[in-house]
Amino acid sequence: MDDLVEGSRLLDILGNRNRRRIIELLRQKPCFVTEISDTLVLSPKAVIDHLQLMERESILACETDDRRRKYYYLENDILIDVSLKQLRVPGEVAGNEDKKNERLNNSIAMLGRMIRAHDQILTNLEQVNHDIETRMADIARNHKDIFSSEREFTIIIALSHQSLTIEELHEVSHLPQDELLVLLKQFERAGIVKRTKNQFTLRGVHAE
Repeated sequence: MDDLVEGSRLLDILGNRNRRRIIELLRQKPCFVTEISDTLVLSPKAVIDHLQLMERESILACETDDRRRKYYYLENDILIDVSLKQLRVPGEVAGNEDKKNERLNNSIAMLGRMIRAHDQILTNLEQVNHDIETRMADIARNHKDIFSSEREFTIIIALSHQSLTIEELHEVSHLPQDELLVLLKQFERAGIVKRTKNQFTLRGVHAE
């Protein structure tokens, strides 16, 4: 019974596509929150929620580097063997073999379409990443008084996904909260960021 409960619990965790994507990414190497967010195009807050859930389940663990940045890695990998077993119905006629072959051909054709769509998405994603890097370089070159290091862009990228509190920004950027407040006030004076109650929003991105 314990094995059954454990299997059901793990299947519930893996039932979320983004958690499966995070696990696949961490199989390749340990990552910071920002790396996972940028690579999988997910909001930092969503990434943190998934990471914390899987950390509680002892699937992931985290450590802090010498720059006080928290990175995550797989503590226990998940190996689940799931397969389909066809149950033949007594009295099945031979003509069902043709139907089975037709289903197989349709499935293979669908797989081909999905792979081609996947390849196109990757191509588009590479172009978007290139455009983002070009735009960041342009901003850094033309606004050196505001964007003097990678720290500023870390905050801007995090807020591009959604509004965040100072605590959430600290979790994503690993910058000390006092340093974050200085940078956010600088962004507010420049008209880049606005503060509503306890949340910070990138101007124009979340406007109704």
